[in-house]
Amino acid sequence: MIVHLIDGTYELFRHFYGQRSYNNGKDKPFGAVIGVLHGVLEMIEQDATHLGVATDHVIESFRNDLWPEYKTGAGIEWALRKQFHPLEEALASMGIVAWPMVELEADDALASAAHLASADERVQKVCIWTPDKDLAQCVREDRVVQIDRKAGAIRDANAVRKKYGVPPALIPDLLALIGDNADGYPGISGIGKSGAVGLLNQYGPIEALPERLLGRHRDQALLFKRLATLRTDARLFSDIDELRWRGPTPGFAALASKMGEPRLLDRANAVAAKLV
Repeated sequence: MIVHLIDGTYELFRHFYGQRSYNNGKDKPFGAVIGVLHGVLEMIEQDATHLGVATDHVIESFRNDLWPEYKTGAGIEWALRKQFHPLEEALASMGIVAWPMVELEADDALASAAHLASADERVQKVCIWTPDKDLAQCVREDRVVQIDRKAGAIRDANAVRKKYGVPPALIPDLLALIGDNADGYPGISGIGKSGAVGLLNQYGPIEALPERLLGRHRDQALLFKRLATLRTDARLFSDIDELRWRGPTPGFAALASKMGEPRLLDRANAVAAKLV
């Protein structure tokens, strides 16, 4: 079987701003949610059987305690923010396993789910659907791959190294040295991407770098690496078959009606009928 792990927060943002390009700023209350659900159904129609969607129930996480300038929910438009929780409710109602994260981030859930799924011998491949560079650290040869729908790319370990200059295991070290504007930490002053790539390929992880290279910045580099390292210890499921889609729940009809999108119910029922 192939396991598909989806970055629900990214997909919600993608659909919200994608719809903005043609709705003249008149955001539908559930527009982005509906877009995500149709996207998931399309995957199921294309024979995806085992799926899980990770979401940020809140934006902040334990990383904000480690670095106060780490990303927060500040600046997220209200029209988008108020679709976070309805997305989680809608996914569950449609029969999709969803992981709403609070202490951890959605990225940690994806990393943990990939770790659990790849340990199961019944799983042929794990596909992580997100363009987020953080998730590149989860790629394992061609068994755990990252699917970047935006770039039209499927990245195995070789592709990750080609894109970033380092193997997947060193992605947290690379981000620690060069920084990540999206997550709110600056990296180490004076070290650019090419320099960081050269150091990591020569010496290995930050812990192995000669002390003279980082000097007084060593502790900060290790802190940033901790921020960049995704957790893989979230116990999201105990058996891979918990991720098998078995059709929408009985309550999905009412929810699709509430969202004003009866096509969702028709589409979900049609694909569920083929499971029998």
